[in-house]
Parts: sequence; C-alpha cells; structure tokens
Amino acid sequence: MRFSLIVCTYMRSKPLLELLKSVDLQSVYPNEILIIDASLNKETKNVLSENEFRNLEYFLVSDDNRGLTKQRNFGISKVAVDSEIICFLDDDTVLKNNYFEELLNTYELYPDALGAGGYVANEIEWEKVENKYKPSLKEFYFDGWKRKDGSRFVLRKKLNLDSNCPPGFSPSFSHGRSVSFLPPSSKIYQAEQLMGGVSSFRKSVFDRFSFSTYFEGYGLYEDADFSIRVAKAGKLYINTNAKLSHFHDSAGRPNQYRYGKMVVRNGWYVWRVKNPDPKIKDRFKWNAITVLLTLIRFSNALTEKDKKQVFNESIGRTFGWISLLFNKPKITL
Repeated sequence: MRFSLIVCTYMRSKPLLELLKSVDLQSVYPNEILIIDASLNKETKNVLSENEFRNLEYFLVSDDNRGLTKQRNFGISKVAVDSEIICFLDDDTVLKNNYFEELLNTYELYPDALGAGGYVANEIEWEKVENKYKPSLKEFYFDGWKRKDGSRFVLRKKLNLDSNCPPGFSPSFSHGRSVSFLPPSSKIYQAEQLMGGVSSFRKSVFDRFSFSTYFEGYGLYEDADFSIRVAKAGKLYINTNAKLSHFHDSAGRPNQYRYGKMVVRNGWYVWRVKNPDPKIKDRFKWNAITVLLTLIRFSNALTEKDKKQVFNESIGRTFGWISLLFNKPKITL
C-alpha cells in the first residue's frame, strides 16, 4: 500500500527530529513525509535542512493555515494522487520499528476499515489477569487485563456516572473512556474515536470529510469530532500491535485558562456531534460530569505542584461551562 505521513508541528524542532529518526528506522517506510510547520521561527526548517530524510517535503504555512486542523487540511491537499493511506502523527511521538507495518496490516485484515489507529505504549501500566477477574472499585478491567483507575473515574463509579460503553466509544452523554483504556493485548479493536496524532485513514475518506476549523489553534478534541463523523460512515479500528511512545511536549500549548475553557466547550461540541438531540437524562449526566470534573480540578489546586496552573485551568472550565448558557458553539458537519 502506498501511504503518506503528515506531521503538523509548531515550535517543536527537537521532538520532531526524534520522531523522524524513528521513522527512518521503520520496517516499512512512507512514500512521502509532509511536514506542515506553523512555527514562528526558523528552527524547524534549519533542523530539517541539517538532517536529511527520504521522501520528505517541508511546508511553512502562513497565518491563514496556522492551527492543527487547518494544517492537517493543508497537508491533505498536498498528498500524492496515488497515495492510498494517509497517516498522522504528533510531533512529540517516537515509533517502534514496525509501527507502519502493523498499522497498514490493519487494512489488510479488515478491508472494511476506513481508518486505523496506533497504540501509545509508554503511558499506562497494565497487568494480565484471569478472564473471570473481578476488579476492585479502584481498578479498570477489560479483555483479561487490569490497570489502576483514575480518581475521577472512581468517583464517577460511586455516583453512577461512569461510561456504559467500551473504550473508544462515546456514550449518549459523552465523557466516555478513550482508547487509552484498551489494553496491550496485541489485538485489533473496533472504535469510533481515534487519537488524531496516532491515526490513519484511507485517502478516499477525505473526498467526503475534512477536519473542522471550529477547533482553532491547539485543536483540542478535533480528533474525536473527525473520527466520530467518519465512524458514522464506516468502521474504525485500533491496532495494539502498532506501538509508539508519546511524550507530551509542553511547547506550543495554550495557557491553562484557555485550555480549561476548551475542555468544556470543545467537549460540548463533540458530544453534540455524536448526539445532536440528547434526552434530558443525557443532558443531566453531561452537565453533572462536567461540573464534577471541574470541582476535582479545583481540589487538585490544593495538592498538585503547579497550583497556579491547575487553578487557572479550573477557572477556565468554570467560565467555559457558564458560557454555554448564552453562547453555544455552532455545529458544522
């Protein structure tokens, strides 16, 4: 399969170089690599000029195309006509040597796949257990594996507000469990949400769909919006054999107040893309969980090291939620 890799980047020249070094070691190499750079300096361009990589094209975008979703759409417009699969990677990831080989294998095994996601392997500790294992309240269990559950999910369980869907699927009240709750089982799982920076799609998908420019700048949850829309047209999968590491570089991220506001407003947007006309019960649960998570973040401001940043995020979440009363986002499909 001929495939293209698009990497959108902003002020992260060093992490990008580490990613490209891991791409260079792949057992299956991209037919083209498109670097879509929105940086405000020349560091990324200089790093790439000093380090050569096969099949790489570099694009420095103007203000009109700056921002994650705009950069992705720009990159898609530059993909070769004969490309069959378009892969996306965050610029702060590092791949296992067989990442692309395993990812492309998903399309061979599941010809109905419109998209396939990779698996972040460096963030969560999982433990294999017996199939009849009964997890404690502080554990999450799925498909013969368990992991420690976060305090927010433990509290949600106690309040009967936990997700009623498998990981990678969004319940009618949203606030589901992401694909990070899928275990390292070496299996391929169906999902409706792919992580944008660890994803791929058939090129034909982009004849019908594009990334929404509602998600400006940092683009939080833009991947959930896009993949939920695509999943309504066909099947998406997560291949847990397509492994990589994600290092969450802090460069280029918005301030915590703006981030907190985006968490709520963008989360509301994605919820309504999945469920345009929610029932009263769904509305209650979405709002209850949103308020609960905001209160948890306020409590974190008393215990975590970066108290000011956590507090600012909590304020952003609060104002984001209040703003929905008089200024809801407009859904564009």
